[in-house]
Amino acid sequence: MNPDGGGSSSSQPPPSASLGADAEVKEEERGGKQVVVVLVGPPGSGKSTFADAVVAGSTAGRPWVRVCQDTIGNGKAGTKIQCLKATSDALKEGKSVLIDRCNLEREQRADFVKLGSTLHVDVHAVALDLPAKVCISRAVSRKGHEGNLQGGKAALVVNRMLQKKQSPLLTEGFSRIMSCNDDGDIKKAVDLYNALGPSDSLPSGMFGQKSKGPVQVGIMKFLKKGDTSSVEKSSGPKITLSESKPGQQNPLPKHEKVEDSITCPMEVEKGLNDKNENEEHAKESDSDDVGSCTLAFPSISTADFQFDLDRASDIIVDTAADFLQKFDNIRLVLVDLSEKSRILSLVKEKASKKSIDCSMFFTFVGDITQLHTKGGLRCSVIANAANWRLKPGGGGVNAAIFNAAGESLHHATKKCADALRPGTSVVVPLPSISPLHQREGVTHVIHVLGPNMNPMRPDYLKNDYIKGSKILREAYNSLFENFASIVQGHMGKQNGKSGAEMSTSGGTSPNDTKMKREDSHGSERRKKHKLLPPIMTAKQQHECTKANMPNYHDKSMTSSAAPNQAREGDIKKSGVIASKTWGSWAQALYELAMHPEKYKNTDSILETSDEFIVLKDLYPKAKKHVLVISRTDGLDSLADVKKEHLPLLRRMHSAGVKWAQKFLEEDGSLVFRLGYHSVPSMRQLHLHIISQDFDSTSLKNKKHWNSFTTPFFRDSVDAIEEIEQHGSATVSNDEKVLAMELRCHRCRSAHPNITKLKAHIANCKSSFPSHLLQKNRLMSSSTMHMDCT
Repeated sequence: MNPDGGGSSSSQPPPSASLGADAEVKEEERGGKQVVVVLVGPPGSGKSTFADAVVAGSTAGRPWVRVCQDTIGNGKAGTKIQCLKATSDALKEGKSVLIDRCNLEREQRADFVKLGSTLHVDVHAVALDLPAKVCISRAVSRKGHEGNLQGGKAALVVNRMLQKKQSPLLTEGFSRIMSCNDDGDIKKAVDLYNALGPSDSLPSGMFGQKSKGPVQVGIMKFLKKGDTSSVEKSSGPKITLSESKPGQQNPLPKHEKVEDSITCPMEVEKGLNDKNENEEHAKESDSDDVGSCTLAFPSISTADFQFDLDRASDIIVDTAADFLQKFDNIRLVLVDLSEKSRILSLVKEKASKKSIDCSMFFTFVGDITQLHTKGGLRCSVIANAANWRLKPGGGGVNAAIFNAAGESLHHATKKCADALRPGTSVVVPLPSISPLHQREGVTHVIHVLGPNMNPMRPDYLKNDYIKGSKILREAYNSLFENFASIVQGHMGKQNGKSGAEMSTSGGTSPNDTKMKREDSHGSERRKKHKLLPPIMTAKQQHECTKANMPNYHDKSMTSSAAPNQAREGDIKKSGVIASKTWGSWAQALYELAMHPEKYKNTDSILETSDEFIVLKDLYPKAKKHVLVISRTDGLDSLADVKKEHLPLLRRMHSAGVKWAQKFLEEDGSLVFRLGYHSVPSMRQLHLHIISQDFDSTSLKNKKHWNSFTTPFFRDSVDAIEEIEQHGSATVSNDEKVLAMELRCHRCRSAHPNITKLKAHIANCKSSFPSHLLQKNRLMSSSTMHMDCT
């Protein structure tokens, strides 16, 4: 075997949308899933022998292919990317694959797991955990080895590799892990796969481990950076997962022997019914990173508010699926007290049909206020099905959470909001003195309010499920978006800590610049466009850094990566240097601009051309708010624009005018402004087309308001004129302007908070300031034919 496992850990499976479609068609034709078996073991453990035995001995009609890195290069050693290509080709042909590499480290396995997930096939790990002395003896004594690893050199290599060994975990994304501790176990495993027919599948979980301690549940496959091998004991609540999803664990009851699980796969599967599944203990890594990326939430409006359960379950599954498309490192847990919960069973069934990754979205039976102490499930953020007054009492989840958290939650809630309207949510940081914080590790409570269908309560909707469904969907979207902002804030703190540790050791923090700007742009810094995951895996960050080295943009978020290198813009007329380090969350618009074909099915993209893309803003700050995004690589912001880019800016401006005119035809009362942020929160030059009503629930704080109503916002016509005359546009890095007092953009009156400001601007009829009325800086129904240049 290749001693180093071969290839680069940052290699990415070749993208192929058509391949995924072909694989799904073949799966339907066969009636069962293909399987990728990742063999894990040092040289001499018997991986090649295992793979050859399965390929040659299959008796059930399932076609197998062995992919060996030692021979992938026309009979010679090759690279991991060649193995990935061969694997995807074999899966396209409807075959199952055995990956014959050492795969001792999680990074070496990650790309194969990701490839399997992308193509919707099961990914198993078979760990050949033979004693080191056995492996060394075999590796030293063998002759004519494919990878030429034999003799004395083999002993050194085996010893070195075993020091870095990381046992496979379900958290990595495997649906099944089987450990073979001796030749007898290996023979049973070979027989098991030889008997696996085209329509058969194997039960999920971990099998054959020597340890009698608890094993890790198949969740959080996206967390790879910590050592998650330690687990907690748990009792009480149980995880209920979809039987057919990768990452699920179905361990056998403790009294059964491990050897008993090595039987006909169909018999094992038949014995694993829902009751056994609901009796599984929730065991997971004792890691703060796990909990910080986990939201536990009850079903909203289905108890006291009496929302139809079938409709509610559809909305839960749909909104969760849409939300999880944005992320690869967040998990959502729907919680209910009863194992007989109808909402849990409906959600579980529908999530399975929708093929939602159950490592990222699953159901849990237990008390939401005792998930860690009684269930072993770490959740730093929990949601509360609140009442509109945000008061303790009533009953159900609301009363339980307020009681468990103590008076500190009530006081903290009053600081954040006095009331809640249906379809919205509010984040409340839980003080450290709260019993719920100290005992369960809950750092935030998100109060959320859904629609009311209960005729015994005021303001009920009288079975208007069209309106009710809209409100409930808004409630879950608001909940998930607020959770995402919490996770992004946590990741920023973690990265800052890692950077500090690096600095003390003489290194340079890759997040120094990011942490200095942590407060800029409020929730826009904590959120990102729904088309792309806002928090990349370490591998994706490394790939982005590598791909953009000529532009000096390091998107790494890990302390082990190279230091950030900020692009420095030319000295502008303001006398400042525009420098910027882009965190991984800020890459969404860049990725969209460079690869729009990946998102052709989304309804957020309004227009695509060779030079720009017109996109709905996911968090609009007004009734109408769209972006015109440049597709020119290297133009990250207005500071990068030079005279040669003027034709592009004019065409972007024309596109913005066209869409403003379209919106004005729909609503003649609107007024539009087109411009750029001096220091944008996201990479890739983009022009804002925003109506001046600012009527939006996404406009929440001073930074939002001031980023569009102060000199921080550069009008498009001014930017074009300045570049034409001076070769560059004036930009200001002084972000103190974002913290200025709140003033009406029409009459310039001051207001103490956003709520009162919004109430004022809804009724303010004053004329806009005179400078905005010049040079066609504003577009209205009376300026429909303005000159775009």
